[in-house]
This record gives sequence, C-alpha cells and structure tokens, in this order.
Amino acid sequence: MILKESSLYFQETGSGKPLILIAGLASDSQSWLPVIDGLSKHNRLIIFDNRGIGRSPLDNKGITVQKMTDDCVELMEYLNLPSASILGHSMGGMIAMDLAIRYPDKVDKLILEATSPCISMRNKELFNDWVTYLKSGMEKELWFRNMYYWIFSPAFFKDEEMLNQAVQMAVDYPYPQSAKSFENQVNAVSVFNYISEISKIQSPTLVMFGQEDLLFSELETAVLFKDLSNSNTIIIPKAAHSIHIDNPEGFTKAVVDFLRG
Repeated sequence: MILKESSLYFQETGSGKPLILIAGLASDSQSWLPVIDGLSKHNRLIIFDNRGIGRSPLDNKGITVQKMTDDCVELMEYLNLPSASILGHSMGGMIAMDLAIRYPDKVDKLILEATSPCISMRNKELFNDWVTYLKSGMEKELWFRNMYYWIFSPAFFKDEEMLNQAVQMAVDYPYPQSAKSFENQVNAVSVFNYISEISKIQSPTLVMFGQEDLLFSELETAVLFKDLSNSNTIIIPKAAHSIHIDNPEGFTKAVVDFLRG
C-alpha cells in the first residue's frame, strides 16, 4: 500500500498494540520477512520502505536521519496512531532513537537492534568503500557477498546452497536500491551522532546486540548507551548484525517478552 501524501510504501498485518519496524541501511520492509509471522501473532505489525528504497519512490537526495524520522511520524499520523512501540535495526535504530527524542509521546516502548548512537571511523570507511564498489560497476553478486561477510554470522556461510540462494534473491530483487540512494543513506548515517542526546530517551528501551556482530559489537558499542536510562540490554546468541535473519526465533522471543513486560 502506498501512503499517497508522501508516497511511502507500507504493509500491516496482525492485531493488537501497534509495533512499527524500521529497516536498516540498504534494506527495505521485506528484510523483516523471517519475523513477520512470529511478531504479528502478538501485535499489529507495520513495516514500510524508507524513502528512496524499495517501493517508496520519493527521492532521498540530501536525506538525513531526521527526515526519515519525520516520514515515520507522517505514516503514524496517516494510520491514526497516537503512539506505537518502535523497533529499529541498524540505521533504523538511529531513526528510532531520533523519534524517541523528538517525539517522545509517540513512542510507547523502544527496541534498538544492532545499532549505535554514532558509527565508528572504521564503519564510515567500510560503508564508503561499499559505495565505491557499487558505483564502480562491481558485479552485484560480489557486492552482496562482500556485504554478507559483515552482517551475517559464520553459521550462515556453512550452508553453501542457502548462501547462494540468498545472494541470488538479492541480485534478482525487483525493487533494487540505486547506487545513489545507497550513497545518500551512507551519508546520512555517517553524520549521525546522538551520544550527547541519548539521555533524553525516556521510553522503556531494549538494546539488542548480536553475539557475533562485527559492525556494532556489544563490547564496543554498549558503552555509548551508558546514559540511556530505563533500559535493558540483551545479547542474542547465534546472530551477527542481522539478528532477525540469523536467529529469528531468539529475536522474536526477546521482542515479545519485552513488549509484554
């Protein structure tokens, strides 16, 4: 379904209290497929494509995390949702943090999956390398494989057939992100720094790390959330950066338990 006022593409399923999922860098609403069935048994689940990716045709030139937050708020208003629980993955977690800070009354509970209030210099260089590879005309299969080394757990690579299928699905995806759109997203997260703002989040918060995350490891990142009050931290085993794909069962249980509690 397209939100006519802003052209955001969104889907919803399930019933109960609303839970909005915000996708990460280079991802759209379909990245949540492994956990949609499990989560929608407990909540009214709302997923959407950030502007400039998937089926949201809006140009994202000059995009910022704050502008993507405003898109999410506009979607909530379109759906007549005074508030909802918000779950953001990676870049989506940055959007979720900004939402909880600038629109506190709209956030019931906050779940931050594999994210950080700022990114390291190493990650900035890595993401910019991904931009360079993509703009250089690198074969899509090689590009996705290179990214998967960073976002999936070692167990993901033990099944060669599954790995090849995942790569082929990404290559054949009918709504691919353009190189320019990806670059715009990378620019947006590169300047995001909310370390000094994190204490303003008042919503009950779950910070979720993948035990094998190479991008935002618990050891490196947890200290950046030290001023986040009213929060719990959980480490999900058998998962790297894409927790909800590596370990959908563990991810779903952690989310449902937190929302129930």
